[in-house]
Amino acid sequence: MKRLMWVLWPSFLVAIAMDGVMFSTFDPLEIAYNGEPLFESRMAAYTIAFLVFWLFAAGSSALTCYLQSTLRKDGPACPPVDS
Repeated sequence: MKRLMWVLWPSFLVAIAMDGVMFSTFDPLEIAYNGEPLFESRMAAYTIAFLVFWLFAAGSSALTCYLQSTLRKDGPACPPVDS
């Protein structure tokens, strides 16, 4: 459970920042695909974008943790579960 939190908590914070930057720059109702608006409401755009950003950030954190733990000869780089 601790390892999961080491991946999800930082990625949650990154997703918050990414969502803030994205929607401070763009109005979600003006984002279109093939001339049609992508979202019907701002809340739907905020929610979907946040979840997508969180998914990508969590994947990045998990991959980093996995690669560090497999490449070190003296043990995992990510903190062990019992610490």
